Amino acid sequence: MRGFFIFLMFFLFSLTALFAQIDDSRLTGDLIIFHAGSLSVPMKEVARAFNSVHPDVNILMESAGSIASARKITDLNRPCDIMASADYTVIDNMLIPKYADWNIRFVSNELSIVYNEKSRYSKDISDKNWFDILMKNDVAFVRADPNSDPCGYRSVLSLKLAGQYYRKPGLAGRIMAKDRNYMRPKEVDLIALLESGSIDYIFLYRSVAIQHQLNYVILPDEINLKNPAFAKHYATVSTEINGKEPGKKETIKGEPMVYGVTVLRDAPNKKAAIAFTEFLLTRDKGMAIMERNGQPSVIPLTTPNWNKIPPELKKFVKKD
Repeated sequence: MRGFFIFLMFFLFSLTALFAQIDDSRLTGDLIIFHAGSLSVPMKEVARAFNSVHPDVNILMESAGSIASARKITDLNRPCDIMASADYTVIDNMLIPKYADWNIRFVSNELSIVYNEKSRYSKDISDKNWFDILMKNDVAFVRADPNSDPCGYRSVLSLKLAGQYYRKPGLAGRIMAKDRNYMRPKEVDLIALLESGSIDYIFLYRSVAIQHQLNYVILPDEINLKNPAFAKHYATVSTEINGKEPGKKETIKGEPMVYGVTVLRDAPNKKAAIAFTEFLLTRDKGMAIMERNGQPSVIPLTTPNWNKIPPELKKFVKKD
């Protein structure tokens, strides 16, 4: 009898330990994600897929321009678990080292001229004449604010490269001086203006055009900031945006488009944040969704923060 009692106690203890282990591995709670506007569609899909595996995580996502998203953390002290930026350098320059320890570059993109069937001269526009059409008096176009969104300053850089490529000095200045009243804080805000008929064309990421089933002009690689083979060429142009401190300016040079993601150092739900980031970066999970939405993977790239990257995520990067 005494032996049976000991066995029963051991069995119950083992069972309790097993349930504790199961409960400990279950992900729960709120997960706060700030992300670039151009990631809105794929991130919603990734969140749904993640919730199918981890239904007890309440994913709260906020879309904004990447610079504006970073400022929610640095200036407004908003709690955040994950930050996904349309330009990895926003994380490097604004969040590391005070708010984050590492940055994983994960997808790319390219700039295009986006329009719909209602856009004036939509049947005539091409990669050879888009700048002439944008300058017509009866055509309105829009771009994102360079001080809020990487798509905005990338549009400026692309326009400067276009002036070189088409051998049209002053092209960028003339285009940027036109229709400034339509500028918006983030690139996805521009789609509403197009759909309402207020404007005809948008400087926008190709991925967003694909996600919203819009027409677009594919720009030459010398202009679109897509191709790493043109990195030195892209770096020949630059623009200034507002710096971290009031009254200060920051110079942005042209470079191939690469997005970055990080988990914040003080993430309220770090366990779920790392699990979500691992899901996002896995080829047959989040990355399959990203690629389906027009944002091809660049994993794995090198990182200078190898030692600070969580063990679960080291497989997605290379040592610098």
